Amino acid sequence: MTHLLTLAGLARGDIEAMLALAEATPAPLLAGKGAALYFEKPSARTRNSMELAVHQLGGHPVYLTPGELGIGTRESVEDIARTLACYHGVICARVFDHGLLEQLASASPVPVVNMLSGTDHPLQGLADLLTIRQLCGRIEGVKVAYVGDGDNNVARSLAQGCAALGAELTIVAPEGYQLSDAPAGVRQTTDLAAVAGADIVYSDVFVSMGQDAETERRMADLGAYQVNEALMAKAPDAWFLHCLPARRGEEVTAGVIDGPRSAVWRQAENRMHSARGALMWLLQQD
Repeated sequence: MTHLLTLAGLARGDIEAMLALAEATPAPLLAGKGAALYFEKPSARTRNSMELAVHQLGGHPVYLTPGELGIGTRESVEDIARTLACYHGVICARVFDHGLLEQLASASPVPVVNMLSGTDHPLQGLADLLTIRQLCGRIEGVKVAYVGDGDNNVARSLAQGCAALGAELTIVAPEGYQLSDAPAGVRQTTDLAAVAGADIVYSDVFVSMGQDAETERRMADLGAYQVNEALMAKAPDAWFLHCLPARRGEEVTAGVIDGPRSAVWRQAENRMHSARGALMWLLQQD
């Protein structure tokens, strides 16, 4: 059984196939089947994009919460996986602990998809790659500058995807915020001058969900890495991307995210298309 828990280790051809399917005519691969969508964390883009992607493939999405399943308390992870597979053609989960996804995948007879975990966000990474290709006409050789907190699930999946498809990613972050397990070929620096000449400038929030207790420290450490008009002037032809939600005035100014070189809404829409492409690819492997 093929699962999608991370972009790490995927062959270039597999990622390219998912991106191609994202722009292909949807096939009714889930006709008459359900799709279990398990959420430990709330999300606007993930729930909407996945429910619509499942619908476009002819399936019926079922939204599930921890209180309904009682994973690991009322019932074992393995029993939950096997039970859900009786009804659904795919199990998708947005969780805190990546290990839970691995447990589900080890027991599930249907594909398991990571809708976000503490370490990886592969569906966001696919949407980012799809958006980069649409904006630049290619992925290989595109210069991407990721600015801010570079040691999170979004940056990790972006790095894995860029490394696999040949984009030139530079993570521009202060010490202590650089990607701890960056793939070969990914450059890391503290110097904001590295943004110069970028085709894509990417940012994410400085304080993610569950990090509220660290707000004061993180804002102090990352404040100089705000993407503003002065920083974008170093790469005047660059497009701005952000995984959203954004906090205007913190990691990015309103003038940048709402400006003419921002492609964040195309990127958000591509969450649906890339999710559909990933599901099609997985279901075709099955």
